[in-house]
Amino acid sequence: MTDSTAPQAPAQLAAFDLALEGLQQGTLAPHAFSAQMRDLSALRQALPPRYDEVLLGLLDRLESSALFAEESCSFSQQDLIGSLRMWAGKAAGVLNA
Repeated sequence: MTDSTAPQAPAQLAAFDLALEGLQQGTLAPHAFSAQMRDLSALRQALPPRYDEVLLGLLDRLESSALFAEESCSFSQQDLIGSLRMWAGKAAGVLNA
């Protein structure tokens, strides 16, 4: 974690959690969620590179799942939301270490 991202990363993780709640409740569209998450540069830079790779992969799958009906897509949005929650929990562990 660099000095410039350190103070912003926890706040951005909190924003991630709030947006994820909106996604799960249906008040935030998958594409809007994805766009917001891609803009959380301080959080993404504060974590090891593998976290960014995983997050971007999950966001890509979330965007793909939004293009199709749940039944015709190989990615379940609910499973992806669960994976995003797991990612956030692990990211919090890294930030708090």
